[in-house]
Amino acid sequence: MRAPLIDNLQYANFSPSIFEEMRAGGVDAVHVTIAYHESFREMVLNLEQWNRWFEAHPELIFKGTTGDDVRRAQETGRTAIFFGFQNPSPIEDDIGLVEICHQLGIRFMQLTYNNQSLLATGCYEEDDTGLTRMGRQVVTEMNRVGLVVDMSHSADRSTLEAIDHSTRPIAITHANPHWWHAALRNKSDEVLTALTASGGMLGFSLYPHHLAGGSACTRQDFCAMIAEAARRYGAQHLGLGSDLCQDQPDSVVEWMRVGRWSKVIDYGEGSAQNAGFPPMPDWFGGNRDFGNIRKGLLEQGLNQTDVDGIMGGNWYRFYSENFGRA
Repeated sequence: MRAPLIDNLQYANFSPSIFEEMRAGGVDAVHVTIAYHESFREMVLNLEQWNRWFEAHPELIFKGTTGDDVRRAQETGRTAIFFGFQNPSPIEDDIGLVEICHQLGIRFMQLTYNNQSLLATGCYEEDDTGLTRMGRQVVTEMNRVGLVVDMSHSADRSTLEAIDHSTRPIAITHANPHWWHAALRNKSDEVLTALTASGGMLGFSLYPHHLAGGSACTRQDFCAMIAEAARRYGAQHLGLGSDLCQDQPDSVVEWMRVGRWSKVIDYGEGSAQNAGFPPMPDWFGGNRDFGNIRKGLLEQGLNQTDVDGIMGGNWYRFYSENFGRA
């Protein structure tokens, strides 16, 4: 098996043309978001759409549930699609739905999406009270069934408590270090040190609001940041989670930020003057462009083994170790 290419977070406006781009870019696996603010039933409707895509385009994509599916993707020249939630809303207030969601193929679930949830505190809240009573029980249940805890949109105390409470490594699937760019969504050195020391994974985001310089961020700066993170935390704990929202209309970013919880617009990391999706950097616009990152990492002096791990090998190992029952 050659070194895999895995993007561990996308919320593109998926279509046959994007599936074809995945193949043109040699992407072996993608973790896709299938819920932001959806209820359980609404999430099932999104699964139905993916089943139709799997049926219509079996030569391009298939549903992934285990690490071995990354190997199968390479062997068959396709892309394995893994499912995740960016919010625990699909489990509603029913802990039994954690196992049901895993049985349906979900492999990652964030405990929050920016706001306070029934489980933990989001990164935009002023007061971070940590994991709730339900949150601790849900983490234990996620550990049991093999549903990975994702704290990408969570506040620091909640994230640290999730790392401490979880008996299995957790993930921050799409964020960058706060020491590189001080966005609310980016993660402190304390969090990243605890995450990686416990065997967890960080996926680097290419969403412009998470980048130093925003849309003008250079490939050199982005890859230099990854090289410094590898020095601080160990390259074996790092991967990509691009947060690619390719072909999405601006109306979708409003759903992501606001859902049904607010009657007024919340701009998140944006503003009223920059309310839509920000332009991507000119060196990364879609699934054909991962080679630019690989080249940039090699230019930073990272060795081939570390680069192969960051480009997908580390996520492959993480999938293989954490998607099954404890």
